[in-house]
Amino acid sequence: MQIIFMGTPDFAVGTLEALLEAGHTISLVVTQPDKKKGRGHALQYPPVKETAVAHGIPVWQPARIKEAASIAYLKEIPADVIVVVAFGQLIPKEILTMKTYGCINVHASLLPKYRGAAPIQWAVINGEKESGVTTMQMDEGLDTGDMLLKTTVLLEENETGGSLFEKLSAAGAALCVETLRQMEAGSLHPEKQGDSSTAYASMLTKEMGEIDWTKDATEIERLVRGLNPWPSAYTSLDGKTLKIWECEVIPSDVSKGACGEILNVTKDSLTVQTGNGILSIKSLQLSGKKRMDTASFLRGFSVQKGTMLKAAD
Repeated sequence: MQIIFMGTPDFAVGTLEALLEAGHTISLVVTQPDKKKGRGHALQYPPVKETAVAHGIPVWQPARIKEAASIAYLKEIPADVIVVVAFGQLIPKEILTMKTYGCINVHASLLPKYRGAAPIQWAVINGEKESGVTTMQMDEGLDTGDMLLKTTVLLEENETGGSLFEKLSAAGAALCVETLRQMEAGSLHPEKQGDSSTAYASMLTKEMGEIDWTKDATEIERLVRGLNPWPSAYTSLDGKTLKIWECEVIPSDVSKGACGEILNVTKDSLTVQTGNGILSIKSLQLSGKKRMDTASFLRGFSVQKGTMLKAAD
């Protein structure tokens, strides 16, 4: 098939590479504009653009895909189908229907559950036992199009947003290739999503990572895993931001201190009281320092029993 590929972040790279390996022709890669990063504000390519350039594929970076000029330009690009993976802009009807097979989307959840921008992280935060990838025939709604194929991925007990991201990226790449194979063979059976209620996976913000120590220990532990590596869960220790990268729930029906209070300090552990249960912190990072395990942290930073962790300043 001839394909126009639309995608931007790391998650989309695997699918682009899988399509090339499967022998498809990528007529054009459409991705978001370069962004300024770092102290020098140098322009940085989106990951999909880096991959496209490495393979010698033409790249186009429209600021607004909805503009008439953008639509007219895409009409002139030869393609049988448009594959969309985490592109980052809403795609108008004129583009959705301009090619023979329309627009196919690779979405990182088992639709109709977790429509929206951050399905991977919310699956971890909400304690789901499984997630997966759905390929979908795109329509004008937000992740509401007909479902084509699905693949399921089980979550490990220590699953993080980052580890699930890698698993679903690989699963989505393989599923997209299979979807196009069946599409070309005429063997797909699209399924309507219906009007059933669905958990909406809203966009992540840095503010979401601020730990509320009055919440249940299990809920906080899932937040820590879900927001690892970005935007990360954090609190404040002696006025400095403290990121929590890994922790473990210690079930306890008895409150041994105030919410956010450090209950015990040993040479290699910190335990903190929550609204229900206790958390043992395993890996952390103080502002201006590198990430380290708790034992390494305590060798260079003195923490007293009874110290309160609280909202970041």
